[in-house]
Amino acid sequence: MACWYGIFPMSTSTASKPGFIGVRIDGGPVPFRIYQQHWQGASVAEGEGGEPGFASIPLHGRWHHPPTTRQPLVQVRVMHEDTAQVVVPWQTALEQDAVSEDVPAPAWRHVIPSVPAGGLYRIESRLVLDLRGNVEWSPHGDVVHHIGVGDLWVIAGQSNAAGFGRGPVYDPPRLGVHVLRNDETWDIATHTLNETTGSTHPNIEGSNPGHSPYLRFGKELHDALRFPIGLIATALGGSGMDKWNPEQNPDAPLYHNMLHCITLAGGKIRGLLWYQGESDANETAASTYEQRFAAFAIATRRALGHLELPILIAQLNRVLTPQTEGVHRAWTMMREAQRRVAQLAGPAGVVPTLDLPLSDLIHTSPDGNLTLGTRKARLALERVYGLPVSMPVPDVREAVFDKDRRHIFLTYNNVPTHLVLIGSGEADFRVEDSEGVVPIKNVVAKVPDTVRIELGRTPSGATVVHGAWGANPPAHLRDAEANIPALGFYGLPVQDAASE
Repeated sequence: MACWYGIFPMSTSTASKPGFIGVRIDGGPVPFRIYQQHWQGASVAEGEGGEPGFASIPLHGRWHHPPTTRQPLVQVRVMHEDTAQVVVPWQTALEQDAVSEDVPAPAWRHVIPSVPAGGLYRIESRLVLDLRGNVEWSPHGDVVHHIGVGDLWVIAGQSNAAGFGRGPVYDPPRLGVHVLRNDETWDIATHTLNETTGSTHPNIEGSNPGHSPYLRFGKELHDALRFPIGLIATALGGSGMDKWNPEQNPDAPLYHNMLHCITLAGGKIRGLLWYQGESDANETAASTYEQRFAAFAIATRRALGHLELPILIAQLNRVLTPQTEGVHRAWTMMREAQRRVAQLAGPAGVVPTLDLPLSDLIHTSPDGNLTLGTRKARLALERVYGLPVSMPVPDVREAVFDKDRRHIFLTYNNVPTHLVLIGSGEADFRVEDSEGVVPIKNVVAKVPDTVRIELGRTPSGATVVHGAWGANPPAHLRDAEANIPALGFYGLPVQDAASE
């Protein structure tokens, strides 16, 4: 059983067994492992921008051959599994012991440099007795299959990150989209991604998870980028920010486990997939979530030496159980915090989830997860990879009164076509002034990017407006063509109309 604070388990060498002749690969690459590429034209430490590049693959093992007049040589190469074409030709291991009576099975160690982004590959080894002879018939060497070089994405957060959608949906696995599971083994990514069989990690679920958004995410990236994608599962259902933020809790077990898993995968990743906040959507924790999440983001980027690490956030969906006024406010504040950290906490982006169906009182259904995976993939392709992919997310820019203060005009960014309301908009918003809640009489979407809110009375003093109010708001406002709802927001000050 793997230990969460250990390293990849190495196979027990059989190179010293009587009668064995050849090379063993005891450590380094394992089947289905994806290596994080270095990006050309960018700092390796930052890993941002540039063109798809290469990875270095370290490996080691032992070899055995009866003593000869020449020192045998351990060699390795990389082959493309689809075509059997040579990707990296035979290389002689740079470090290997000489044969002696004291070392019956000498060790070897090597780093294969500049393995190009792509795959899947196989890594072959052989023991060469005479470079001038017929080396193709050299003694046996181990082979490791299904190796890829591409990008690694970490899955972090709570149950909707782990994936608890229940019900049938077509979302099959695919070679080239792999996962580092919680038992510290690499595998083809398939549901359930966050299952914890054989794991001693601190994110063992109390119940079996279900369908996740992130297999679809990986496949969408794989389709567009044409190199392998690796997913690293670290989420835990029900986990609050205190389990992730080392500034709030130095022992934060899920934060340290996440870094441990990244270390297992080589220490570098392309980005972080975050869906968390339900456990912090209460009257005590919601008001500080923005600062606590920013602290987590800073700590993670510093620990990885990647200060521009992209973080893709899912804004909170809904909960269907009855809630108090305070909890409704807390859920709205949480969505505002997630909207703001996507703007302020370094390279990040946020996608809405309010329109996605649930399979129980709080968990996004499999169909909803397919949509969420696609939204995050399109956001990554646009924001991280710089591809001409549009991922419009209508996001409020400002709120302004008309001259008589009986109407509020909301203007939105990121509206590629025009805004529409697919139902009555009165429940989508809430307006508050010094006297309390201001009734809303009517809401109209105005082409292309404006919403007009007609008020039931003239507000008194400072006034704010909230979008997607409460724990279970509707999501009627969206872009007409993309059919993506606007982000929820909280406490947006309404400005007076400019005087002529």
